[in-house]
Amino acid sequence: MREYLDAFLSALIGTADWTWKSVIMEVPWFMNYFYGLILISLMTWGLEIVFPWRKNQNMIRKDFWLDGFYMFFNFFIFSIAINGIYNVIALLFGKMNLGISSLTLFDIGSIHPALQLITFFVLLDFVQWFTHLLLHRYEFLWRFHKVHHSVKEMGFAAHLRYHWMENILYKPLKTIGLMILGGFEPQQAYIVHFISITIGHLNHANVKITWGPFKYVFNNPVMHLYHHAFKLPKGKIGVNYGISLSLWDYIFRTNYVPEDSGTIEIGFEGDDQFPKDFISQSVSGFRRTKM
Repeated sequence: MREYLDAFLSALIGTADWTWKSVIMEVPWFMNYFYGLILISLMTWGLEIVFPWRKNQNMIRKDFWLDGFYMFFNFFIFSIAINGIYNVIALLFGKMNLGISSLTLFDIGSIHPALQLITFFVLLDFVQWFTHLLLHRYEFLWRFHKVHHSVKEMGFAAHLRYHWMENILYKPLKTIGLMILGGFEPQQAYIVHFISITIGHLNHANVKITWGPFKYVFNNPVMHLYHHAFKLPKGKIGVNYGISLSLWDYIFRTNYVPEDSGTIEIGFEGDDQFPKDFISQSVSGFRRTKM
Protein backbone atom coordinates (compact mmCIF):
# COMPACT_ATOMS: atom_id res chain seq x y z
CA MET A 1 0.00 0.00 0.00
CA ARG A 2 2.87 2.38 0.82
CA GLU A 3 4.28 1.86 -2.66
CA TYR A 4 1.03 3.00 -4.28
CA LEU A 5 0.72 5.96 -1.94
CA ASP A 6 4.25 7.03 -2.82
CA ALA A 7 3.45 6.71 -6.54
CA PHE A 8 0.33 8.86 -6.08
CA LEU A 9 2.13 11.56 -4.09
CA SER A 10 5.11 11.56 -6.43
CA ALA A 11 2.93 12.26 -9.48
CA LEU A 12 0.85 14.78 -7.54
CA ILE A 13 3.88 16.78 -6.42
CA GLY A 14 5.60 16.42 -9.79
CA THR A 15 2.60 17.73 -11.74
CA ALA A 16 2.10 20.60 -9.28
CA ASP A 17 5.80 21.48 -9.57
CA TRP A 18 5.66 21.38 -13.39
CA THR A 19 2.56 23.60 -13.38
CA TRP A 20 4.23 26.13 -11.09
CA LYS A 21 7.40 26.12 -13.23
CA SER A 22 5.17 26.79 -16.25
CA VAL A 23 3.68 29.81 -14.48
CA ILE A 24 7.11 31.23 -13.63
CA MET A 25 8.35 30.32 -17.14
CA GLU A 26 10.98 27.77 -16.18
CA VAL A 27 9.87 25.21 -18.78
CA PRO A 28 10.62 25.42 -22.54
CA TRP A 29 8.16 27.70 -24.34
CA PHE A 30 6.89 24.92 -26.64
CA MET A 31 5.96 22.83 -23.58
CA ASN A 32 4.35 25.66 -21.62
CA TYR A 33 0.68 24.71 -21.50
CA PHE A 34 -0.14 27.56 -19.10
CA TYR A 35 0.91 30.49 -21.25
CA GLY A 36 0.11 28.59 -24.43
CA LEU A 37 -3.52 28.36 -23.32
CA ILE A 38 -3.58 32.05 -22.38
CA LEU A 39 -2.06 33.13 -25.71
CA ILE A 40 -4.44 31.00 -27.80
CA SER A 41 -7.39 32.26 -25.74
CA LEU A 42 -6.45 35.93 -26.17
CA MET A 43 -5.92 35.51 -29.91
CA THR A 44 -9.28 33.77 -30.37
CA TRP A 45 -11.07 36.31 -28.18
CA GLY A 46 -9.52 39.04 -30.32
CA LEU A 47 -11.06 37.46 -33.42
CA GLU A 48 -14.45 37.40 -31.67
CA ILE A 49 -14.15 41.11 -30.86
CA VAL A 50 -12.99 42.20 -34.33
CA PHE A 51 -15.06 39.76 -36.46
CA PRO A 52 -18.14 38.79 -34.40
CA TRP A 53 -20.51 36.34 -36.09
CA ARG A 54 -23.46 37.09 -33.78
CA LYS A 55 -23.13 40.85 -33.61
CA ASN A 56 -25.73 41.24 -30.85
CA GLN A 57 -23.67 39.06 -28.49
CA ASN A 58 -21.70 40.98 -25.85
CA MET A 59 -17.91 40.90 -25.81
CA ILE A 60 -18.18 39.60 -22.23
CA ARG A 61 -20.89 37.08 -23.00
CA LYS A 62 -23.09 35.14 -20.61
CA ASP A 63 -21.04 32.84 -18.33
CA PHE A 64 -17.77 34.21 -19.71
CA TRP A 65 -16.03 34.12 -16.32
CA LEU A 66 -17.48 30.72 -15.35
CA ASP A 67 -16.11 29.23 -18.57
CA GLY A 68 -12.77 30.91 -17.91
CA PHE A 69 -12.61 29.21 -14.52
CA TYR A 70 -13.44 25.85 -16.12
CA MET A 71 -10.53 26.32 -18.53
CA PHE A 72 -7.93 26.60 -15.80
CA PHE A 73 -9.59 24.11 -13.45
CA ASN A 74 -9.80 21.30 -16.01
CA PHE A 75 -6.38 21.89 -17.53
CA PHE A 76 -4.33 22.51 -14.43
CA ILE A 77 -6.01 22.09 -11.02
CA PHE A 78 -7.81 18.82 -11.76
CA SER A 79 -4.90 17.48 -13.80
CA ILE A 80 -2.67 17.68 -10.72
CA ALA A 81 -5.01 15.33 -8.85
CA ILE A 82 -5.81 12.94 -11.70
CA ASN A 83 -2.15 12.40 -12.65
CA GLY A 84 -1.58 10.91 -9.22
CA ILE A 85 -4.25 8.31 -9.93
CA TYR A 86 -2.81 7.55 -13.36
CA ASN A 87 0.62 6.99 -11.86
CA VAL A 88 -0.86 4.36 -9.52
CA ILE A 89 -2.52 2.68 -12.52
CA ALA A 90 0.81 2.74 -14.39
CA LEU A 91 2.42 1.04 -11.40
CA LEU A 92 -0.24 -1.67 -11.46
CA PHE A 93 0.31 -2.17 -15.18
CA GLY A 94 4.04 -2.47 -14.57
CA LYS A 95 3.48 -5.25 -12.05
CA MET A 96 1.46 -7.09 -14.72
CA ASN A 97 4.32 -6.57 -17.22
CA LEU A 98 2.18 -4.19 -19.30
CA GLY A 99 4.22 -1.24 -20.54
CA ILE A 100 3.76 1.56 -23.05
CA SER A 101 4.62 -0.83 -25.90
CA SER A 102 2.31 -3.66 -24.78
CA LEU A 103 -0.55 -2.61 -27.07
CA THR A 104 1.58 -1.47 -30.00
CA LEU A 105 -0.10 -2.31 -33.31
CA PHE A 106 1.72 0.13 -35.61
CA ASP A 107 5.37 1.10 -35.34
CA ILE A 108 5.68 4.56 -36.89
CA GLY A 109 9.18 5.26 -35.58
CA SER A 110 10.75 4.74 -39.01
CA ILE A 111 8.57 7.22 -40.94
CA HIS A 112 9.14 10.96 -41.33
CA PRO A 113 8.39 13.01 -38.16
CA ALA A 114 5.75 15.00 -40.06
CA LEU A 115 3.91 11.79 -40.95
CA GLN A 116 4.26 10.62 -37.34
CA LEU A 117 2.59 13.84 -36.23
CA ILE A 118 -0.27 13.51 -38.72
CA THR A 119 -0.82 9.83 -37.84
CA PHE A 120 -0.93 10.58 -34.13
CA PHE A 121 -3.23 13.59 -34.64
CA VAL A 122 -5.71 11.64 -36.78
CA LEU A 123 -5.78 8.57 -34.49
CA LEU A 124 -6.18 10.68 -31.37
CA ASP A 125 -8.98 12.69 -32.96
CA PHE A 126 -10.88 9.53 -33.91
CA VAL A 127 -10.60 8.26 -30.33
CA GLN A 128 -12.02 11.57 -29.11
CA TRP A 129 -14.79 11.56 -31.74
CA PHE A 130 -15.86 8.08 -30.65
CA THR A 131 -15.69 9.02 -26.96
CA HIS A 132 -17.77 12.11 -27.65
CA LEU A 133 -20.41 9.96 -29.33
CA LEU A 134 -20.54 7.74 -26.22
CA LEU A 135 -21.10 10.80 -24.03
CA HIS A 136 -24.33 11.44 -25.93
CA ARG A 137 -25.43 7.83 -26.33
CA TYR A 138 -25.40 6.66 -22.72
CA GLU A 139 -27.50 8.36 -20.06
CA PHE A 140 -24.88 7.95 -17.32
CA LEU A 141 -22.26 9.74 -19.43
CA TRP A 142 -24.71 12.34 -20.75
CA ARG A 143 -25.42 13.47 -17.18
CA PHE A 144 -21.85 14.74 -16.96
CA HIS A 145 -21.63 15.98 -20.55
CA LYS A 146 -24.66 18.21 -19.95
CA VAL A 147 -22.31 20.69 -18.26
CA HIS A 148 -20.74 21.41 -21.63
CA HIS A 149 -24.12 21.70 -23.34
CA SER A 150 -25.48 24.07 -20.69
CA VAL A 151 -23.70 26.91 -22.51
CA LYS A 152 -26.31 29.38 -23.78
CA GLU A 153 -23.99 31.77 -25.64
CA MET A 154 -21.05 30.35 -27.54
CA GLY A 155 -17.56 31.73 -27.10
CA PHE A 156 -14.00 30.41 -27.16
CA ALA A 157 -13.87 29.55 -23.42
CA ALA A 158 -16.93 27.28 -23.76
CA HIS A 159 -14.50 24.83 -25.37
CA LEU A 160 -13.14 23.78 -21.97
CA ARG A 161 -16.35 24.03 -19.97
CA TYR A 162 -16.85 20.37 -19.18
CA HIS A 163 -17.35 18.17 -16.13
CA TRP A 164 -14.16 16.84 -14.56
CA MET A 165 -15.52 13.28 -14.94
CA GLU A 166 -14.95 13.60 -18.70
CA ASN A 167 -11.21 13.74 -18.00
CA ILE A 168 -11.48 10.36 -16.31
CA LEU A 169 -13.01 8.90 -19.48
CA TYR A 170 -11.04 10.76 -22.14
CA LYS A 171 -7.50 10.46 -20.79
CA PRO A 172 -7.29 6.64 -20.51
CA LEU A 173 -8.67 6.26 -24.04
CA LYS A 174 -6.17 8.81 -25.36
CA THR A 175 -3.39 6.95 -23.54
CA ILE A 176 -4.46 3.70 -25.21
CA GLY A 177 -4.36 5.51 -28.55
CA LEU A 178 -0.78 6.53 -27.80
CA MET A 179 0.14 2.97 -26.78
CA ILE A 180 -1.14 1.63 -30.12
CA LEU A 181 1.50 3.69 -31.96
CA GLY A 182 5.01 2.43 -31.36
CA GLY A 183 8.02 4.63 -32.02
CA PHE A 184 6.10 7.88 -31.60
CA GLU A 185 8.22 10.83 -30.43
CA PRO A 186 6.66 12.19 -27.19
CA GLN A 187 7.68 15.75 -28.17
CA GLN A 188 5.10 15.57 -30.95
CA ALA A 189 2.35 15.46 -28.31
CA TYR A 190 2.99 19.11 -27.45
CA ILE A 191 2.39 20.12 -31.06
CA VAL A 192 -0.84 18.09 -31.25
CA HIS A 193 -1.96 19.61 -27.95
CA PHE A 194 -1.63 23.21 -29.13
CA ILE A 195 -3.18 22.48 -32.54
CA SER A 196 -6.15 20.81 -30.86
CA ILE A 197 -6.64 23.68 -28.39
CA THR A 198 -6.56 26.23 -31.21
CA ILE A 199 -9.10 24.36 -33.33
CA GLY A 200 -11.32 23.71 -30.30
CA HIS A 201 -11.29 27.37 -29.28
CA LEU A 202 -12.17 28.45 -32.83
CA ASN A 203 -14.99 25.90 -33.05
CA HIS A 204 -16.67 27.45 -30.01
CA ALA A 205 -15.82 31.06 -30.85
CA ASN A 206 -18.25 33.73 -32.01
CA VAL A 207 -16.66 33.84 -35.46
CA LYS A 208 -17.89 32.47 -38.76
CA ILE A 209 -15.31 30.15 -40.32
CA THR A 210 -16.12 27.24 -42.61
CA TRP A 211 -12.72 26.50 -44.25
CA GLY A 212 -14.33 26.29 -47.72
CA PRO A 213 -13.84 22.83 -49.29
CA PHE A 214 -11.74 21.82 -46.26
CA LYS A 215 -14.92 21.80 -44.15
CA TYR A 216 -15.15 18.10 -44.99
CA VAL A 217 -11.86 17.58 -43.14
CA PHE A 218 -11.67 20.17 -40.37
CA ASN A 219 -14.34 21.03 -37.83
CA ASN A 220 -15.53 24.65 -37.78
CA PRO A 221 -17.69 27.06 -35.73
CA VAL A 222 -20.72 26.73 -38.02
CA MET A 223 -20.71 22.95 -37.84
CA HIS A 224 -20.06 22.82 -34.13
CA LEU A 225 -22.80 25.32 -33.32
CA TYR A 226 -25.30 22.71 -34.55
CA HIS A 227 -23.74 20.18 -32.20
CA HIS A 228 -25.01 22.46 -29.42
CA ALA A 229 -28.43 23.04 -31.05
CA PHE A 230 -31.43 22.97 -28.71
CA LYS A 231 -33.52 21.24 -31.39
CA LEU A 232 -31.92 18.26 -33.07
CA PRO A 233 -33.11 16.36 -36.17
CA LYS A 234 -35.87 13.88 -35.39
CA GLY A 235 -34.53 10.62 -33.97
CA LYS A 236 -31.03 12.00 -33.33
CA ILE A 237 -29.35 12.08 -29.92
CA GLY A 238 -26.59 14.29 -31.28
CA VAL A 239 -24.85 15.50 -34.44
CA ASN A 240 -21.43 16.79 -35.47
CA TYR A 241 -19.37 14.99 -32.83
CA GLY A 242 -16.06 16.01 -34.43
CA ILE A 243 -13.40 17.48 -32.17
CA SER A 244 -10.70 18.78 -34.54
CA LEU A 245 -11.70 16.86 -37.66
CA SER A 246 -15.14 16.81 -39.26
CA LEU A 247 -14.37 13.93 -41.60
CA TRP A 248 -15.56 11.31 -39.07
CA ASP A 249 -19.03 12.87 -39.07
CA TYR A 250 -19.17 12.80 -42.87
CA ILE A 251 -17.87 9.23 -42.96
CA PHE A 252 -20.33 7.93 -40.34
CA ARG A 253 -23.17 10.23 -41.42
CA THR A 254 -23.55 12.14 -38.18
CA ASN A 255 -23.08 15.48 -39.95
CA TYR A 256 -25.83 18.11 -39.92
CA VAL A 257 -25.54 21.76 -41.05
CA PRO A 258 -28.87 22.97 -42.51
CA GLU A 259 -27.94 26.68 -42.60
CA ASP A 260 -25.26 29.09 -41.35
CA SER A 261 -26.99 32.15 -39.86
CA GLY A 262 -25.67 31.41 -36.37
CA THR A 263 -29.00 32.45 -34.83
CA ILE A 264 -30.20 29.07 -33.52
CA GLU A 265 -30.97 28.42 -29.87
CA ILE A 266 -28.43 26.24 -28.12
CA GLY A 267 -28.68 24.08 -25.02
CA PHE A 268 -30.95 21.16 -24.15
CA GLU A 269 -34.47 20.57 -22.90
CA GLY A 270 -34.72 21.60 -19.26
CA ASP A 271 -31.49 23.62 -19.28
CA ASP A 272 -33.33 26.50 -17.60
CA GLN A 273 -33.41 24.29 -14.48
CA PHE A 274 -29.76 23.25 -14.79
CA PRO A 275 -27.41 24.55 -12.03
CA LYS A 276 -25.65 27.81 -12.83
CA ASP A 277 -22.55 27.59 -10.63
CA PHE A 278 -19.48 25.38 -10.73
CA ILE A 279 -20.08 23.44 -7.50
CA SER A 280 -23.70 22.61 -8.30
CA GLN A 281 -22.81 21.61 -11.86
CA SER A 282 -20.04 19.37 -10.55
CA VAL A 283 -22.40 17.33 -8.38
CA SER A 284 -25.39 17.36 -10.75
CA GLY A 285 -24.02 14.53 -12.88
CA PHE A 286 -24.24 12.10 -10.00
CA ARG A 287 -28.02 12.46 -9.91
CA ARG A 288 -30.11 10.50 -12.38
CA THR A 289 -31.95 12.63 -14.94
CA LYS A 290 -33.85 12.20 -18.19
CA MET A 291 -32.01 12.20 -21.54
